[in-house]
Amino acid sequence: MSNLLDKAIGFFNPMAGLRRHHMREVLTRAYEGASKRDGWRPKRPGASANTDHAMDGRELRTRSRALVQNVPYIAQGLRSLVANVVGTGIVPNWMGANAEKLNEAWAKWVSEADADGRLDLYGMQAAAYRAMEQDGEVLIRLRPRRVSDGLTVPLQLQLLEIDWLDASRAGRSERGGNTIVNGIEYDSLGRVAGYWLYDQHPGETTTLARARSTSHFVHADNIIHLFTPERPGQGRGFPRVAPVIARVRDFQVYEDAELQRKNLESRLSVLASGDVQLLGQNQEVANPEKTDELGALAGGNIIQLPTGMNISVVEPKAAPGYVEYSKWQLHLIAAGFGVTYEMMTGDVSQVNFSGMRGRRLDFRREAEMTQWTLLVPRLCDRICRAFADAAALAGLVDAPNYKVDHATPKWDYVNPDQDVKADLNEIAGGLSSISEKLRRRGYKPDAVFQEMAGDVKKLRELGLLDVLMMLQKGRAMAEGMTEGGGAAASGDPRQSSGGSSQTQTAEAPDNKAVADAYGVLVRAGAITPQMDDEVLLRGLMDLPKAGAAVKQAWTEDGGVRRPITIAETVAAAK
Repeated sequence: MSNLLDKAIGFFNPMAGLRRHHMREVLTRAYEGASKRDGWRPKRPGASANTDHAMDGRELRTRSRALVQNVPYIAQGLRSLVANVVGTGIVPNWMGANAEKLNEAWAKWVSEADADGRLDLYGMQAAAYRAMEQDGEVLIRLRPRRVSDGLTVPLQLQLLEIDWLDASRAGRSERGGNTIVNGIEYDSLGRVAGYWLYDQHPGETTTLARARSTSHFVHADNIIHLFTPERPGQGRGFPRVAPVIARVRDFQVYEDAELQRKNLESRLSVLASGDVQLLGQNQEVANPEKTDELGALAGGNIIQLPTGMNISVVEPKAAPGYVEYSKWQLHLIAAGFGVTYEMMTGDVSQVNFSGMRGRRLDFRREAEMTQWTLLVPRLCDRICRAFADAAALAGLVDAPNYKVDHATPKWDYVNPDQDVKADLNEIAGGLSSISEKLRRRGYKPDAVFQEMAGDVKKLRELGLLDVLMMLQKGRAMAEGMTEGGGAAASGDPRQSSGGSSQTQTAEAPDNKAVADAYGVLVRAGAITPQMDDEVLLRGLMDLPKAGAAVKQAWTEDGGVRRPITIAETVAAAK
């Protein structure tokens, strides 16, 4: 809206008046969220991720550790996160040249990997991921060893808290004009050249003060810096709990106040006005002038009060809504932390199967994203490459082999029966491969196939393969009858409702055909008759159960009948 000044300027200089009107329109914001009339002034606007970390990183890390150490649901949420993302470990499988030798050496080296001798390699994976989520970042230092040290490969790993990084180092470096930001040295192209590390943990209790204040340059090839880069150009990580630190702290204050209120609710207080010394003339009161106590109140008695004394009873009233408010806050905290409410609290009282399953699927996608976009490329691949180099250096292989396939921990089925059937249908429909399903369950396909081949060979040698096949056929037939329902399962289609008897007979299994086919297979020698077969067929044909004489006959034959093959019958006839 123009004012008198705008009109005057427009009258004498129309172009200037038009510019004023145009600039006023530009100042009108298209996004209400960008309006400053609400008084919201974000702190440190326009700062880079590294600047934010330099200002807030240390305090966020300190508070995050305090919450993990003292708040039960934060600790549980972190444990659940580690158990789902890392679990028992992300296992590599070498392929290509020298794959067998490298896999065998890896299996031996797993227990030797920790330079501190406390964990195996997969335990280090879990500890590193836990430290990354708690502190925002963690360091893994590659420690080359001598061949004479007796390790499977001359390499070990040292897990370091991010406190080892000297964040006070900043400015220009003496090496070729490199730049140091938050303790990390970058070359002229912006690549990480190395890290400035203390000789020991700066928070360690020691008398060597000089060691705490001295840091040295370590080349980037020997350091794995694990963190989640959420912003372009970000060189340091922030704790996972950072978005909800203030909310968790406020909720803790509220819980403390609620606890105090509950304590007051359980107490009965009495206020007395007048000369309280008169109340204790006939009772033992210890120094009422100093303690202001009225003495013990006897339950169930009638006490006469002195003239002029007034008594008021303080009885705090219960305030409702604590449980509902707490659950809502925990839902918000769990959402900001990145886990489900049930994982963080263990409370599944208000969820149904479908809702919990859907939320778990969302969490699995996030966990898989962390596995395949962060842990595998930035942690597991780096360790495998260093292992392959060390194996070549030790002479175990001729040349390093970096072709590795990683297997993440399998996901347990929420509904095993439905999920397995869905997987089998995808395989049968060509929508997935058996190998892909095995990999998603955390197995190595080649190892599974080799193990299956060995099992089948051994079962065939022991004569058990036919038994298992027959049991599987009987189970499939029984499931088919169950799915047919009611009368169809009993073999009497006339008793079923809906549809003609011909339709029901086509849907229900033909028990007589099954028995005839079984007899043909026995005579052909394809199946070795077992006592369990007779039990199954009697049930299918709705025949009486096997009596004592039948069981005795099977016992005399050792539980197995020798098949009469068609070939033997033809030979006898000739």
